[in-house]
Amino acid sequence: MGLMSGITGNAAKLDAQRAFEEFGRLLGSGEEILGAYVLVRDSFIFTNRRLILVDKQGMTGKKVDYTSIPYRHIHRFSVETAGHFDMDAEMKIWVAGHGEPIKKEFRKGVDIYEVQAILAQYIAP
Repeated sequence: MGLMSGITGNAAKLDAQRAFEEFGRLLGSGEEILGAYVLVRDSFIFTNRRLILVDKQGMTGKKVDYTSIPYRHIHRFSVETAGHFDMDAEMKIWVAGHGEPIKKEFRKGVDIYEVQAILAQYIAP
């Protein structure tokens, strides 16, 4: 992942083995990582039970906030594919009790349809 992609907030896919090594201790019994995406410091992980947002704080990033959003609290989502001039895809997720959606941009090469499929499977069964 390039530095500019991280600075501008674009996410890149994290391979399954690395995601498990880094975030496996967050998982409950029987929980599996379906997809993981990383920014420069922050990450978000889709499991078979929830969405986990990882926010590294401070200058050193040693303090980390893990926000767990069960899929039943996600009311809707949208994905926007990349275009000819706008090379980034975008995802928006609306969570119960929050007016503004969570927005994430995906850099070229990330399969936004894969992300949409995960959300569709667990939010709109």
